[in-house]
Amino acid sequence: MTEPVPHSLPSYLNPNDPGPWGIYLEQVDRVAPYLGSLARWIETLKRPKRILIVDIPVELDNGEVAHFEGYRVQHNTSRGPGKGGVRYHQDVTLSEVMALSAWMSVKAAAVNLPFGGAKGGIRIDPRNYSQAEIERITRRYTSEIGVIIGPNKDIPAPDVNTNAQTMAWMMDTYSMNEGGTATGVVTGKPVALGGSLGRVEATGRGVYVAACEAARECQIEIKGARVAVQGFGNVGGTAARLLYEAGAKVVAIYDHTGIVHNAHGLNILALFDHVRTTGGVAGAPDTESLTPTEFWSLETEILIPAALEGQITHDNADLIHTKILVEGANGPTTPEADDIISSKGTMIVPDVVANAGGVTVSYFEWVQDFSSFFWTEQEINHRLEAMMRAAYGAMSRVAREHQVSLRTAAFIVACTRILEARQVRGLYP
Repeated sequence: MTEPVPHSLPSYLNPNDPGPWGIYLEQVDRVAPYLGSLARWIETLKRPKRILIVDIPVELDNGEVAHFEGYRVQHNTSRGPGKGGVRYHQDVTLSEVMALSAWMSVKAAAVNLPFGGAKGGIRIDPRNYSQAEIERITRRYTSEIGVIIGPNKDIPAPDVNTNAQTMAWMMDTYSMNEGGTATGVVTGKPVALGGSLGRVEATGRGVYVAACEAARECQIEIKGARVAVQGFGNVGGTAARLLYEAGAKVVAIYDHTGIVHNAHGLNILALFDHVRTTGGVAGAPDTESLTPTEFWSLETEILIPAALEGQITHDNADLIHTKILVEGANGPTTPEADDIISSKGTMIVPDVVANAGGVTVSYFEWVQDFSSFFWTEQEINHRLEAMMRAAYGAMSRVAREHQVSLRTAAFIVACTRILEARQVRGLYP
């Protein structure tokens, strides 16, 4: 019998610093002992199916020509077309986009959606460019990756610093190049172009449902529970508002402008008004400012990191004193930090389930676009909550069965589904 080929990092990644992709690989290695006969296919999970790096030349408003580097990575499409967002950020790297595409594969499978994983990004600080420049950059990027995206191939969506308008430009560009309107090529579009009701709040609502399910399992009452949230955008802001409306005491919010704290609980609705006026939470009335160290050290029942990946590391994991950590962001906790926090008895609800509300409603949008029949927001939220609870329940049952963490359980569920699809499809040619 031939020995399996040992795994090694792709040649284009630094072996001394594999970045987020290295974190993902470590997570896959942890789940390998639970895959049984499917383990022979595990290299499928460690190698992206397709990586596209594109140059994006654009004429700026001042007449200069600027070049930006863009990526689209399709990690796995065994269960269906690729699905994943596009982010615009000055720190975007190939390792990051690869890892995010892989986590999308796991996320879609964990929630049992008929999608594979993909992700895109452009290395750019969009704050330095006009709306017209961002539109030209978006359209050129879409044209460059158009060869691998499509309603049945790979469906982009909004992510960091992209939104419904970005998706409208992407859909229009793809449609013009194809010679016909293709609403299903992206999700997260404006409702006027076939977008789904409930999509903007979907990820945050999913985080809220996951937090409630975890609290129920830990026998913690949501009413009066102390909550701290990092991030106050669509994800963190929506989760904070829903928990606040359910009676939780949201004691701290951390965004790009600073950290606000009130031990008696923040007025989240008033905080939204302050953010709309000033652009951030800093300086909100009836609050005190905290340092990052003080924020992570707060004693809470629920902590929600809902910003960027890699926020909780070996350096600050010891500071954390919470009963439940719900990952609203993708990859906010490093494996080393995961071990430190778990050893203190904290339940960690992993990102691949906790923040799957966005991709779930993206799936609803995709289905609605194909059928040209649209559901009410109440129907969307009801279906979302049902699927989130089912995904949480499946993960929790596997965790109890194998006596493993919820993260490992989610990876067992998802990787089993992905590799079963890979096995029954076989290899072609």
